[in-house]
Amino acid sequence: MGKFTDFKLPLKSLPEGTHEFEYHLDKVFFKNMESEDVHNADLLVKLTVVHKVDIYDLAFNIEGVVTLICDRCLDDLEMPIDTAYHISVRYGDEYNDESDDLLVIPEADNYLNTAYMIYDTVVLSIPIKHVHPMGKCNRQMSAMLKKHRATERGASDEDTELEDSLIEEIDSIDAAASLPDQPSDPRWDALRKLSSEGDGATADE
Repeated sequence: MGKFTDFKLPLKSLPEGTHEFEYHLDKVFFKNMESEDVHNADLLVKLTVVHKVDIYDLAFNIEGVVTLICDRCLDDLEMPIDTAYHISVRYGDEYNDESDDLLVIPEADNYLNTAYMIYDTVVLSIPIKHVHPMGKCNRQMSAMLKKHRATERGASDEDTELEDSLIEEIDSIDAAASLPDQPSDPRWDALRKLSSEGDGATADE
């Protein structure tokens, strides 16, 4: 059985009318696609096919979450996906995908494999830059990357500037949390504990 056999749509055998299909995408799907960005996924694909005479209208709706790697701190980054794609398909003399709205496939093809359509739809909905919202990155990893880049390049770039502002924002959160009557944020308590432990180890040395 092929990697994408489950995504083969039996167009030739579909009677006229509306037909519903569902697919679940996980890490195996993206591994088979040799995706370098998507490390895990939990996506539900709903496909509606409307067959009228010689035209098949395909409407894809995809929802769920993909797991990427944050470009700033290298921690897992969960990215919500909610996207759609529509295309019409008909049979013809030869394969033709020059139109964005119409795909022509040869009469000899009994099936249409939708795997690559689905993959492209998901990938195009993912931003080029994969970063946590400000204040959500791993502070220690961001600081280490900042030092590494400064050592290797000797000059700041856009990523370094973003990391600087990130660390400054986290520091401001720390300062606010230390004020009287300010509730403690457990997310930063753990990081501050790790940081203080690291400082203690350095001092002992």
